[in-house]
Amino acid sequence: DYDGVRNCGCDGAKICPKCWTFMGMAMEVMNEGLRNDFGFEHVAWFYSGRRGVHCWVCDDGARKLTNEARSAVATYFEVNLGSDKNKNFNLSSPLHPMLSRAYDILEPRFVESVLPEEGHGLLSTRASWTKLLMTLPKQANSVAAKLEEKWGSKRDTTTPEEKWDELKTALLAFIGKSGNSKAPKNLSSADRSRVESWPVETVFKYVYPRLDINVSKMQNHLLKSPFCVHPKTGRVCVPIEVSNFASFDPFQVPTLGQLMKELDDFEAADKSENATDVTFDWQKTSLKEPFEKFQKSFLVPLLNEERRMQREEREKRAAVMGDF
Repeated sequence: DYDGVRNCGCDGAKICPKCWTFMGMAMEVMNEGLRNDFGFEHVAWFYSGRRGVHCWVCDDGARKLTNEARSAVATYFEVNLGSDKNKNFNLSSPLHPMLSRAYDILEPRFVESVLPEEGHGLLSTRASWTKLLMTLPKQANSVAAKLEEKWGSKRDTTTPEEKWDELKTALLAFIGKSGNSKAPKNLSSADRSRVESWPVETVFKYVYPRLDINVSKMQNHLLKSPFCVHPKTGRVCVPIEVSNFASFDPFQVPTLGQLMKELDDFEAADKSENATDVTFDWQKTSLKEPFEKFQKSFLVPLLNEERRMQREEREKRAAVMGDF
């Protein structure tokens, strides 16, 4: 749920091109973690049909995980981002390698999609940057005051990206980690760590993945099947390639009504114009391309892996029995 950080006018189940970018950031972070930290290979991403994305991890080891193990994997990615009632949000120092990698992935996207006016405008107007500066730790109030004055000047022409870089540099100087600057003598190590972590916490607050933990924890939780139809939007839950997320448009995916019309049009067309190799109804519709691509890039490799494991198991049993 990104409602607390969306400044595009959307809320609830509504989405627009501006807030849809949050899904791409979440997919990239999760995909890297699942593959690199846990070694999973058969990872598929699907549009939920409304405002989110679903991830299916189909490795043999993943499918056999207990509820406790599934919970451990899910909570590994969970970060307490605070809430409206509880604003406390403190990351451990030093930052966990997984979170450090997530920050490296997310910060450029944050700068590109959240800061500018054409994004969510976090540093595009005086009102917005004042609101952001107010979230700095109170120990860094002097930094906020100086930047507020500078950015509010008519002579200041810095872009939102430049303002972000300026803010990070000012914070490092304040805690004595930039050039010949020295931190205030009354600044404790805990306060210094809090100030240093603020940029990371801010990026995470806006763009770190929001997970539905309960769906992942329990084996008996109901799941929306790939290629099913969302009951409220009528959109089909089609695959999304992480590497091609930028070209994916959730508003252009096939809908139930569209598929019904395509089937009718296919049957009504001159038979000589229709492909002779059509076996299934989905091949007569706009689901043909996404399903065939999914079949080639995901299902076939998964099936080959399953066959390889079965063959190795048969050979192992044969070796034990002496049946060569």
